[in-house]
Amino acid sequence: MSTPRPRPPVRRALRRLPLNAAAALTVVVCLFPVYWMVTTAFKPSTDIQSYDPRLVPSRWTFEHFRVAVGADGFALFWRNSLLVTLSAVLLALLVALGAAYAVARMRWRGRRQFMLAVFIAQMAPWESLIIPIYIISRDTGMLDRLPTLTLIYFMITLPFTVVVLRGFIAGIPPELEEAAQVDGCTRAGAFRKVAFPLLAPGLMATSLFGFITAWNEFTYANFLIIKQQDSRTLPVWLSSFQSTFGTDWGATMAASTLFALPALIIFLALQRHVTAGLASGGVKG
Repeated sequence: MSTPRPRPPVRRALRRLPLNAAAALTVVVCLFPVYWMVTTAFKPSTDIQSYDPRLVPSRWTFEHFRVAVGADGFALFWRNSLLVTLSAVLLALLVALGAAYAVARMRWRGRRQFMLAVFIAQMAPWESLIIPIYIISRDTGMLDRLPTLTLIYFMITLPFTVVVLRGFIAGIPPELEEAAQVDGCTRAGAFRKVAFPLLAPGLMATSLFGFITAWNEFTYANFLIIKQQDSRTLPVWLSSFQSTFGTDWGATMAASTLFALPALIIFLALQRHVTAGLASGGVKG
């Protein structure tokens, strides 16, 4: 009985050509706005104001970056964004780790209903809660405060963090922790020494998601920070970044490029771990 001959490489390449072309087109469409933002940040003002758009700057300049960094409030609002984002991510990780462990390892009444509520909270559009959150913040005197934004970003990122970490913890064999307990560890000690190191990909995936969500959030920061302008975050500052003569597009694009760098650097550094964390957390448990 003869074995089927493999397809020639040329034929396989032709079959994949439409898919590869569609993938390449998708990448170009998604990356072109980013490319335009970055190149505009390096273009001289004459190129930006020209009627004929230039894909490549006629000359490269750092003048717009100097204007953006030297603008009033840039350093302060950068610090505010970083403080709120890191606080919300760390708080979400601490709370979600305990909740995910309780759901994955313990048996208690209402466990399934709890996870259903978490999934519903994850699906809910947070924009629909702007009015009640504003009223609660106003009545409790929490408007114009950075801790208010921290709590809101914590609530936004918490459901996703619980879901991913629960899947990851469920994928770790409980026998590993039981063996550590037989050797004398407490339940908390067994989790800390055995299971916690294996959660690194899941922690990185959820941390990146929370960081990008909180770092880029604009709506709540714009509605809840009204009077105390020093409590604004960087996205709100970028939306109102203007000079005496109107919008300085070069400096705006330079500030936007600097704003996007932290999330891009973190994603590139954690890309492999994030992919593994999302895949494992989504299919296990």
